[in-house]
Amino acid sequence: MSEPTHALAQLIAAAFKAERGAGRKLAARDGISEEQALRATLEQRAGARGLGALLAERAALLAAATARLAARDAKRALARSASVHRHAGPPAPWRAWFDGSAHPNPGRCGIGALLTGPDGERVEISRPAGYGNSSEAEYQALIAVLEAAVAQGARGLTVHGDSRVVIDDVNGPELAGAPSLHAYRAHAQTLLGRIDGACVRWLPRQKNQAADALSQRAVAAFGPAGMA
Repeated sequence: MSEPTHALAQLIAAAFKAERGAGRKLAARDGISEEQALRATLEQRAGARGLGALLAERAALLAAATARLAARDAKRALARSASVHRHAGPPAPWRAWFDGSAHPNPGRCGIGALLTGPDGERVEISRPAGYGNSSEAEYQALIAVLEAAVAQGARGLTVHGDSRVVIDDVNGPELAGAPSLHAYRAHAQTLLGRIDGACVRWLPRQKNQAADALSQRAVAAFGPAGMA
């Protein structure tokens, strides 16, 4: 991977969604690359302290958030595992988070997801997903994490995502589904039917940072010229 791609990946991983949106608008308005536009956006946000300090701060925040999530899940998994050993009953539940991104929208897609299990299982997904719109990317991320859950033999799975479109579509009645997403919906529901006690729930974007970071890393794998 070339140096500009590494630089773009670092900027995308550090930027909040609002900042990435501002960068795309700047790139379109001024006819500059996504990397140049996002760098300018973050430099403006950093102000006198400088871009390097902002990037270091954002990296620390992301690392801390991921560590807190892992520590919390490990603690809960330990408690659930102890409970299962004490009492006969079904396995402790699994949890998952998913996110999909399209740059621009529609454009190159990246998907990210995190799956955790009651005995310390942890599966991370971060990969490019072709070209499409943001809802298609979100659905591909959901399908990917459900496939991983099926492969792991997960039970009692709760899947979290911040896309109202996808959450409402997959949970809604058949006739209310978006026609353009029908194939994704059918695939996701088939997978959900293979997992005992599975459900899909919405959560705010700020609580979905781990999956968001994985999806942005996947988008960056396309490189600045939009090629994988």
